[in-house]
Amino acid sequence: MSKLRVVIADDERPAREFLKTILREFEDVEIVGEAENGTEALEIIRRAKPDLALLDLQMPEISGLEIVKQLKKTQMPLVAFVTAYDEYAVQAFEVNAVDYLLKPVEKSRLGETLQRAHERLEQADWQEREAENVRNATQIYDENTRAEFLERIPVKKREEIYLVSVSEIASIVADGELLYITTDKNQKHVINYRLKDLEMRLEPDKFIRLSRGALANLEMITRVSPMPGGTYLITLKNGQEIASSRMQSKILRTKLFKL
Repeated sequence: MSKLRVVIADDERPAREFLKTILREFEDVEIVGEAENGTEALEIIRRAKPDLALLDLQMPEISGLEIVKQLKKTQMPLVAFVTAYDEYAVQAFEVNAVDYLLKPVEKSRLGETLQRAHERLEQADWQEREAENVRNATQIYDENTRAEFLERIPVKKREEIYLVSVSEIASIVADGELLYITTDKNQKHVINYRLKDLEMRLEPDKFIRLSRGALANLEMITRVSPMPGGTYLITLKNGQEIASSRMQSKILRTKLFKL
């Protein structure tokens, strides 16, 4: 049996290291690449042409689902999504025979995924079938979660809870375990939440990631000023300024600068 060539994509280093440690216990596996975000994962998959991609479903910038949407059918590897329990994801994947692994990943369950991958690779039309299954699962997941986007964010201040309208939010900036929310009127709120988890609950066509630790409302962006190194300084309607990362600057150019 030839070795299964595997790519890992997860934005959290401990999760990647954990997966690599388990994978190295299987003699029939070769790790051919790892990525800490969706953009890197796309590049590695296109370049390395792995047999199997283990993709974190909830990645910032480009999620696991967005990765497979951008791959051509001829570039599609076998895919197993790695995710915390997500009712809609599990339903979509099970209905369409798309493999998934629940965190924390267990060695025995990963072994089943690897064995299943070996078996599928022996089928002549595996790539076409995988592309169709993933495309169908993605469509079902998108339809089920579209109505779940947040319209308000509850913020606790002392003994009171304020409901902040998402449409009034200018930016969300992470600092450790805390998120700092700034509105269009420069009101500031703090919540204890992970940025990537909140990003998954905001409409992707309304919010854009500026860096690993910052999101901005697209409607609030008024000026984009080029900076050294291919980055930008983003100015919002409330006067707030946030620097974009080099990687996110590429996405900004695609989303904002095309007529």
